[in-house]
Amino acid sequence: MMCSFFWTIDMERTVKAAPKEAFLLIIPLLFAIIPKFSRDQISKILKYYTYGFLIFALFFIFRAAIRYLILKDTAVFFYHQDQYKDLGLIPKDLNAIHFSVFSILAYVYFLAIEIKNIWQKTAMAILLFFILLLSSKNIILVAILITLIYIFYFAKSANRMRLRNLIVFTLVVGSVVFLGRIKKRFEAEFQSHTNKSISHNVIDGVPDSVHYVSIYEAWNNQTFSPNDYFPGTAFRVYQTRLFIEFLSEESIFWKGFGLNASFKKLEEKGDKYNIYKGTGNDDGYQNKNFHNQYIQNFAELGIFGLLILLMMLFVLLKKAFHNKDFIHFTFSILMISVFLTESFLWRQRGVVFFVLFYCIFMSENHKNKELIE
Repeated sequence: MMCSFFWTIDMERTVKAAPKEAFLLIIPLLFAIIPKFSRDQISKILKYYTYGFLIFALFFIFRAAIRYLILKDTAVFFYHQDQYKDLGLIPKDLNAIHFSVFSILAYVYFLAIEIKNIWQKTAMAILLFFILLLSSKNIILVAILITLIYIFYFAKSANRMRLRNLIVFTLVVGSVVFLGRIKKRFEAEFQSHTNKSISHNVIDGVPDSVHYVSIYEAWNNQTFSPNDYFPGTAFRVYQTRLFIEFLSEESIFWKGFGLNASFKKLEEKGDKYNIYKGTGNDDGYQNKNFHNQYIQNFAELGIFGLLILLMMLFVLLKKAFHNKDFIHFTFSILMISVFLTESFLWRQRGVVFFVLFYCIFMSENHKNKELIE
């Protein structure tokens, strides 16, 4: 990122992005000079984080209940608020996707406790309920995957309880998928002209008369119109298509455009393909990032920027397997997954969350089998 100052095509944006990315340097330097954390210290950090986040979840659920009594609209319980209706579980600035990521780590803290008391079971249920209300399909799928992995491979009782757990979990998943608003968010993504999407929508306040772009159209259309609306996954396919075009048209393989400098080229492509650019206070598509951390790194920092990120994730996952640490393993899978649908490290809260927990897990040098007994 620092080296890209020498070749960036948009110095202003690169300079503005530098302060929020500085945590990638500052936090590891601090961890390099402090003593390594013991197993008990890491356990306490995770405990404080989990109970602190539980307070956040309870606050927003209670807030939604109060807003429902006033507004009589169930939309106050789901996702984040948009700029038009002011309805949603959390304010838009907090971002439902990011909050879902933070929730998972708190949820698995309780999940990893082998013998839970009634309060721990209740807290785990509240956090899982909060994740469902946030309605991020990618994170919900990760939560289901992680829970299955724990039940069948990490839990001490796994061998003697596999069949029972499979039946119970199938019933739970079936109930979740077919619950009203959650069901709607999981419906067919790959149908032509559908407004349903595996990933969250990228702009709010879409009128009823728009044309919903299919994944096929996002990849193949030579031009769009201001009436064309991209559901979340179709938009990510469109952005991937632009990246492949950049690779063939621009000299970005080795160096990239520079930190946060791809927006300039994305805007030019937006003009070429005539995508919706917004009107007044309305959001458009021309100022959106790639919504994929791997592509974002490649496009702006070149192949070495991508390889550094992949190397970090590989080492993180390798150590999780080596230590047989379920929470560490969950963090690894969570980051690998969310990087596929979000440019998570291009947001300050994403940078701080990732690098802080990365350093915490990587600094623990005890070869313990479980973090929580």
